[in-house]
Amino acid sequence: MCPTTKQKHRGSAMDSAAKPAASLPDWITDSINGGSLRHVDLDTGTNGWASPPGNLFSLRSLNYLTKRQKAPAGDYLLSPLGMDWLKSTTKLDNVLARPDNRVSHALKKAQSQGKSMKSFVFAVNLQVPGKDHYSAVFYFGTEDPIPPGSLLYRFVNGDDAFRNQRFKIVNRIVKGPWIVKKAVGNYAACLLGKALTCNYHRGPNYLEIDVDISSSAIANAILHLALGYVTSVTIDMGFLVEAQTENELPEKLIGAVRVCQMEMSSATVVDALTPQIQPAAARVMGCSKEVGESKKIVKEMNEVMFVWMSLLRWGQLLCGVGNIVSLPATVRLLRFWWVKDTSIKLE
Repeated sequence: MCPTTKQKHRGSAMDSAAKPAASLPDWITDSINGGSLRHVDLDTGTNGWASPPGNLFSLRSLNYLTKRQKAPAGDYLLSPLGMDWLKSTTKLDNVLARPDNRVSHALKKAQSQGKSMKSFVFAVNLQVPGKDHYSAVFYFGTEDPIPPGSLLYRFVNGDDAFRNQRFKIVNRIVKGPWIVKKAVGNYAACLLGKALTCNYHRGPNYLEIDVDISSSAIANAILHLALGYVTSVTIDMGFLVEAQTENELPEKLIGAVRVCQMEMSSATVVDALTPQIQPAAARVMGCSKEVGESKKIVKEMNEVMFVWMSLLRWGQLLCGVGNIVSLPATVRLLRFWWVKDTSIKLE
């Protein structure tokens, strides 16, 4: 944030998804309730998304540069608008520009009526590779203009080099089997633009970040050591612009989402040839793939595990050497557990 502009903070546990529907614009209500993953209770919900309190995340505090201290993140900068879990035969890029995108459609409908003319949407599209391509798309938005001069404003309107140096994710495991917590760890932060290829799409009223998980050989090697507990794991994911100077502190979350014990079959199938979305049970089939740069540790993987691993570990295991569980240790940890239960073969 710049010294002269104080940014407003919205969201967290008291976010748009928690407000009475009557107090929200129709396009926000439609976005929250219309995704392929439904909005569920923060503590008891399953197979859906919720909005975790910002204070569950520890970010750089006002005195971080001098004392290296972190503090609870507080409120979001933008309000959560929902989540889509999509499946297609090809990688999905710039989903907000698609004529069938539900969030864009809802906002355009409102603006055609002269409403929400200053609204802005921020989306993160995690592109999961495999035999079929999946995308986990997280939407955040605001009815108010982003304050000029703020760190978020500079990020939205900056160049890709600046964005790659600043776009960060923070992850925390909320619920999961012991083996998941042991292999992944409970909390990690990562500059995504440095770890993976991020493609930025700036529209007239949106910024979408497409994160290509397949762009890192290290990520691919580790992702194939999948955990496969998709229906028993709950994870919080927060997105922010990293503060690197004193006048940009403290750090603030753009937004965060809790993915609650997601079922793979909840994916919405997107026709890649004709942009028409048809809800369907996206049955995940097994696939086989060579991973040469990982020394062929994994030759055959179960795609259910592969897809979930992509969502679960990409931020956790690319946060620097100090946060990465060693590959041999992970293999030893998972070997006994998976030999009897999955089609994975470890060499």
